[in-house]
Amino acid sequence: MNKVSFDFDHIQDVEGFYRRFAQCFTLDDNFGHNLDALWDALTGLIDLPVRITLRHLSRHPDPAQFDDICAVLHEAEAVLAGGLVLRLH
Repeated sequence: MNKVSFDFDHIQDVEGFYRRFAQCFTLDDNFGHNLDALWDALTGLIDLPVRITLRHLSRHPDPAQFDDICAVLHEAEAVLAGGLVLRLH
């Protein structure tokens, strides 16, 4: 299983998350840096199975800005039934 971690001590904003996501999964410049592109990547572009860990999100100065991203990640976890495991630390 591929394991990817996003440390929100080093991710300042939503755009920073998308940049890091594209880097971690070696997505090309066509990755759209939006919720639709995130969904498409999770459900068809990245190699599964994968465990995605979100570290230190709760102590980010503005964690609410990532609520929509977290919702997409949780939905993908449910749809992919074991292909994606999401962990919050």
